[in-house]
Amino acid sequence: QVQLVQSGGGLVQAGDSLRLSCAASGRTFSNYAMAWFRQAPGKEREFVAAISWSGAVKGRFTISRDNAKNTVYLQMNSLKPEDTAVYYCAADLSYSTVAVAPRYWGQGTQVTVSS
Repeated sequence: QVQLVQSGGGLVQAGDSLRLSCAASGRTFSNYAMAWFRQAPGKEREFVAAISWSGAVKGRFTISRDNAKNTVYLQMNSLKPEDTAVYYCAADLSYSTVAVAPRYWGQGTQVTVSS
């Protein structure tokens, strides 16, 4: 089992920046690919970004990881109201799978961008 605990959401204004964090425990963090998803009201959950165990990245915004801290980050700059959503971190042993159907999920954190 992998436990993922998120932090860093909140209310910001359009144009602001925000960094989300996701701390992992339970397994060897460096073995896992990590990802971020988001779900806006009335919409389906969508992929945001992913990072492999070796640091390869894909998606929008800036994803990074600190294996020494067992933490993955999502840096979001120039936020827009349409970025308002619940953001979820996720983990999977497979870099291809983590962006589609990850095995483990965080609890979600609300990001609200006001205009």
